[in-house]
Formats: sequence, structure tokens, C-alpha cells
Amino acid sequence: MALLQTAAVASDGQVQRGQTFVGANCATCHAVGRVGASPLGEAPAFRDLHTKYPVEDLGEALAEGITTGHPTMPEFQLEPDQIMDVLAYLKSLER
Repeated sequence: MALLQTAAVASDGQVQRGQTFVGANCATCHAVGRVGASPLGEAPAFRDLHTKYPVEDLGEALAEGITTGHPTMPEFQLEPDQIMDVLAYLKSLER
């Protein structure tokens, strides 16, 4: 519940940090902005993730470490503040 509440009241700083993180770590494969195709066709565009999964539910996967995804996806395990930043950015893409 706290994760949901925190993501709902994200600051501009969190959104910016999340955008910076995904730009540095995810944009090689995923479309991380509001437009454009993913460089790796099987990697979903981040702007569409909320249509498949509630963004808040992705926090647990980020905390446990994403070990599956597309076949070439590296394993990630994020710190709590990084998770909140990424969730804030993903939520901003829903608007």
C-alpha cells in the first residue's frame, strides 16, 4: 500500500531520476519515451506497460530483481529509491 501511495504522489525529481535511469539502462532495447519504437522489437515500449500490468505491481518485480524479460535482457536489481523513481517515471507516461 505504501508503494502505491508513494508512486501516486511522485515528485518531479523522482520522475526525472526515473527517466534518467531508464534512459541509461533500458533504452538500448526499449522505447522509453512517449513515442518511437523499441530498438529491440520484442522489448515492450515503456509507455505501453500500464496496459499490460498495473505500474504499481512492477515495484515488487524491480525489488526482487528482474531476471526474465526478453532473452537479451540483463538482470537488474534496484534499490528502493531507484524503484520509486522508475515507477514515478512509468506513471508519468500514462498521462
